[in-house]
Amino acid sequence: MSQWRLALILVAGLAYAGLSHWMMLYHATAPWALAALFAPLWLAVLGLGASRFGWLGALMAVVLGGVLVWAISRGDAGSPNRLYVLQHVGINAVLCAWFASTLRPGRLSLIGEFAQRVHPLSADMRVYSGKVTAVWVGYFALMALLSVAVYLTMSFSAWSLLANVLTPLCVVTLFVGEHFMRYRLHPEFERYRLVDVLRVAMGGGRSDEAFRR
Repeated sequence: MSQWRLALILVAGLAYAGLSHWMMLYHATAPWALAALFAPLWLAVLGLGASRFGWLGALMAVVLGGVLVWAISRGDAGSPNRLYVLQHVGINAVLCAWFASTLRPGRLSLIGEFAQRVHPLSADMRVYSGKVTAVWVGYFALMALLSVAVYLTMSFSAWSLLANVLTPLCVVTLFVGEHFMRYRLHPEFERYRLVDVLRVAMGGGRSDEAFRR
């Protein structure tokens, strides 16, 4: 992944975050807005269905997504705001459970699995990757709880700002901050470019010597 491509992904992500915030506030029930706003969850279900059940699973995900958008746009599924909150809380809860499930004794943590694609892990690196995984578990749990608290105690516009703008900014800040903090805490660790670490995290695989800077 080139630095230009990374920059384009970040710009596209920020644009989608801002657009999502606008759509939730002013076009919450419009079918086209519903399709765009539920796209992350729908794509996740589509990928899971296709990987588990092939083309039949993918077809089922497409049909279910269409039915959901149709039902919400007709008002048959209740307030779309509650569904948006449920999506945000659900995604963070699932990620929290996924990261936490890899912290069992004797197992390599999820961050450790990602790091191992970049380079072999020493004993200290395995311990450190477990601590980083625990930090992400805490982040996802906190974000899920904060999402519910803001929705119940503040305006929906405040919740939308949290879900669509602050959440992705917090993810980027935590990811980048950990990358640079790692070498302050462990200067002995081998250094790799942030752009290449991100490529591995996104499933791009390893490019061996190209990772080292």
